[in-house]
Amino acid sequence: TLFLDEIGDMSLSVQAKVLRALEQGEFERVGGSETIKVDVRVLAATNKDLESQVSKGEFREDLFFRLNVVPITAPPLRDRGDDVPLLVTHFLKLYAESNDFRPKAVSPGAMGILKSYTWPGNIRELKNLVERLSIMVQGDTIELGDLPPLEGLDILPKSDSSGPANLPKISSGMTLREVREHAEQGYITQALETCKGNVTQAAKTLGIERTNLHKKIKYYELER
Repeated sequence: TLFLDEIGDMSLSVQAKVLRALEQGEFERVGGSETIKVDVRVLAATNKDLESQVSKGEFREDLFFRLNVVPITAPPLRDRGDDVPLLVTHFLKLYAESNDFRPKAVSPGAMGILKSYTWPGNIRELKNLVERLSIMVQGDTIELGDLPPLEGLDILPKSDSSGPANLPKISSGMTLREVREHAEQGYITQALETCKGNVTQAAKTLGIERTNLHKKIKYYELER
């Protein structure tokens, strides 16, 4: 079995050689003159729209039809949010085993962010991020604050050199409970704005149950 990855990036000259190998079952090595007979099963993958490339003359039509015998479409990771926890756990375990340390856990809040992200780089991007977090996070659990900025999901409160933003000063006379509620209300508001009012998505982002978020929205009078 021969696996051809990213076949949509193949030049037209190489496409012609691949087509010949598939059609005639033979090829010559680079720099060689001997014709070699082959009998292989070919699997090809691409993240590009080959039909569109064919219409633009960027991909050979005859090779497209030769390869497109049993097409299998794999949905992008952004459409498979429920697969993210499984993949994260798998990559954490894989990286831990290869480096001889215990795999880290992921907090519900951090996992909610990872599930909500659109992953333009698909699984490769997720794998690279998990590897980075495995190296950089010192504790046993990856928390929400350990995640790097992710486009479209920057819901963490901003801060400056004077300390956490949007938190009242000690001199305000607020109790610890009032400060907690103040921070929680602001955090929930940002999550709802980021998710454009989608309560289900915001609950996933915050790492809490949807019913719990509804109660907090009512408590803080955030209903619109």
